[in-house]
Amino acid sequence: MALPPEKASELKQIIHQQLTKMDVHSRIREVLAETIREELPPQHQQLSQEDLMKALTRRGIIDDVMKELNFVTDINDKEITSTPKPSTHFVDRQATMLKKTNIDPTRRYLYLQVLGGKAFLEHLQEPEPLPGQICSTLTLCLHFRNQRFRSKPVPCACEPDFSDGFLLEVYKESLDTSAETTLVASYFLEWRSVLCAENRITNVAVELLGVGTESKVSVGVLNIRLEMYPKLNKTLSQEIVTTQFSLERQKTAEKERLFLVYAKQWWREYLQIRTSHNTRLVKIFAQDENGINRPVCSYVKPLRAGRLLDTPRQAARFVSVLGYERAPIIGGGNSKQEQWCTLLAFLCRNKGDCEDHSNLLCSLLLGFGLEAFVCVGTKAKGAPHTWVMTYGIDGIITFWESLTGHRYIHNPIKPDDPPIVEQPKPLYPYRTIGCVFNHHKFLANCQPTDAVEVCSFDLHDESKWKPMSGEAIKSVCSPGATTALPPFPPLCASSVDAAVTSNELELQLRMLVVEHRKDLGFSTVWDDQLSYLLSPALAAYELERTTGVSSGNEEFQDAIRRAVPDGHTFKGFPIHFVHRNARRAFAACLRSPFCDEILCCRGDQVRLAVRVRVFTYPESACAVWIMFACKYRCVL
Repeated sequence: MALPPEKASELKQIIHQQLTKMDVHSRIREVLAETIREELPPQHQQLSQEDLMKALTRRGIIDDVMKELNFVTDINDKEITSTPKPSTHFVDRQATMLKKTNIDPTRRYLYLQVLGGKAFLEHLQEPEPLPGQICSTLTLCLHFRNQRFRSKPVPCACEPDFSDGFLLEVYKESLDTSAETTLVASYFLEWRSVLCAENRITNVAVELLGVGTESKVSVGVLNIRLEMYPKLNKTLSQEIVTTQFSLERQKTAEKERLFLVYAKQWWREYLQIRTSHNTRLVKIFAQDENGINRPVCSYVKPLRAGRLLDTPRQAARFVSVLGYERAPIIGGGNSKQEQWCTLLAFLCRNKGDCEDHSNLLCSLLLGFGLEAFVCVGTKAKGAPHTWVMTYGIDGIITFWESLTGHRYIHNPIKPDDPPIVEQPKPLYPYRTIGCVFNHHKFLANCQPTDAVEVCSFDLHDESKWKPMSGEAIKSVCSPGATTALPPFPPLCASSVDAAVTSNELELQLRMLVVEHRKDLGFSTVWDDQLSYLLSPALAAYELERTTGVSSGNEEFQDAIRRAVPDGHTFKGFPIHFVHRNARRAFAACLRSPFCDEILCCRGDQVRLAVRVRVFTYPESACAVWIMFACKYRCVL
């Protein structure tokens, strides 16, 4: 792979500096003179490049240079060389290894080692996994200054065998880059304690607490080692680092205190406008997965997806295929657990509640340059809900449903118009709206009614929308304003191979269909050509979900008519999932009478077809389309 010109120039400069430091040039001149004098006959004083390389190799000069250009961690004198990378994730697959990787001496690295876990008491009675047995696993997900890493999964145990290392670039500015997942714990590690550690190494025991309703319960302890590479020219004193941490905590606490005082005063003013405002969904603070109250504006930030997403509508489709799951709650009733996840926790789980989806979608739309807001209100039957709104430069208000990707244009009803005037019929499912917010604005609805269908979204009219101070929001929600705000991680490209996954799911579904029909006493004959002809329809369905434009239906119908002989009947059933579990998908298909009619088809010359198409998105999210079909000749 070719390097960019600026990277190639930087690499040449690093090599030149190292060669100068080792005085390699003078050593090469000595070898050159010695070789010409001792090994070449007088009549041949011309030395080829190949001869010179052989002479340098014999004298060990090339080996010395290569050793100096490599970063070595010594473990029991065995050596394995990895592919050079600027930022490396070490996985200790064997205890006795020498890990070697190239590093840039002009950069600063932090080496984080996970030395094991203890006191994961929930898994105290976990049996030892048998060879080849599928078992539950624990995985560590790390985010550090725009870099993301995952550890190798280890079996769940009271003392899980974590033994991974991560080489983190301190000055890195950009990212180089089917089972159920449950969020066990979320922890923000203060890494700067290594700056005052002797020998640039410090060991930390991290107690992990649960999430949501278990945020005060310990779930385990991680033993972590932090190591700085290369060695610091000067180690800071413990007093300086401790003082810095103390000042930052005081500064953060003071900013949060002042914002809380302001928010209380603002809320009192809002209630004085109309007493009914007390029942409106005006949400200023929300609890994250660790039970910490944070301003809602801190959950949103302009997020650029790089090359992973091309359009706002594609971003909406990506967010909609992330799984939907309400925060778990202990006990019965219809109450809803309060939990807004930080972005990293949401992405690692690959599923979340409507608030998590709305915050991510709003952040992506802001990254695409739109004026986007998260809306807090209710939908049918008064259920609390959040969605996203974009405010067009021409005044057009568009609602985006983050759970489905659907878009709705808001045309308000004008109750003062005479009855003869036809009013628009709302297509969106939203009933009331209490407030809207993004990363630097918060506005509460102070109109006589909070019904969405009659609401005016002129956000500049303070008689209809009461704003919070932008400076107050900025003091606690802008990047770097407080150390309590977790940074936004970058999106990761999908690790799912769409073609391979599609083929695997299709094969599994075929086996399940054969077993199902066999239980009913039917034989199964597959039509591979008919299966292939279903592909354009699945591609068209996904395109329509993403863009709202339907295309290719004429060609699909023409191909099917040609594939189905006269006197035969064709039936097809498409269905969509956001998971890759074949058995779950098949069970859901059987609950549909239309699909069951196809799978249990009987008649003359019955031929079955199935096609699976997996569409991949960032964070390994997938839209899975499945279509079952059959053709047969009716026998009356």
